[in-house]
Amino acid sequence: MHILKLFAVIFLSIAVTRYLPHPPNFTSLVALSFYIPVVFGIIYIPLVLISFVITDVLIGFHNILFFTWGSTVIIGLFSRLFISSGLKLRITGALTGAVLFFIITNFGVWLTGSYGYTIKGIIDCYTMAIPFFGYTLISTLMFVIIIEIIIKITKTKLIYQGF
Repeated sequence: MHILKLFAVIFLSIAVTRYLPHPPNFTSLVALSFYIPVVFGIIYIPLVLISFVITDVLIGFHNILFFTWGSTVIIGLFSRLFISSGLKLRITGALTGAVLFFIITNFGVWLTGSYGYTIKGIIDCYTMAIPFFGYTLISTLMFVIIIEIIIKITKTKLIYQGF
């Protein structure tokens, strides 16, 4: 039953931040992709991915789906390097996950040919994506703070209860 509750929390977190009106790329996805494996283990990466896929089914598919989904998995695998890290390193790791998301997904955009298959095209592609990256960084930081507060409260409760 634990896994169903966790899946529900992940799905609702992703769905709410994707469906409610928001600036582009302002979601909990990167923070969850980073923290779920750190807190619960690498075997829970599929829960984040499945939640993301379900919300994409409802929102509609796009031509860089495998780059967005793939970045979720890569961020989750990357996050394992930060399991025993302190707060500052976890925040740095999560923000690095946002950078990975930016690099991977915009490479996918460039591969669609929208900007041309030239050096200028790839530079233009990444340049045009910078405003979206700002939203990704801000949302990732905001959700990281929320997750860290939840972790702190949960640990404090467990200590208080004698666990």
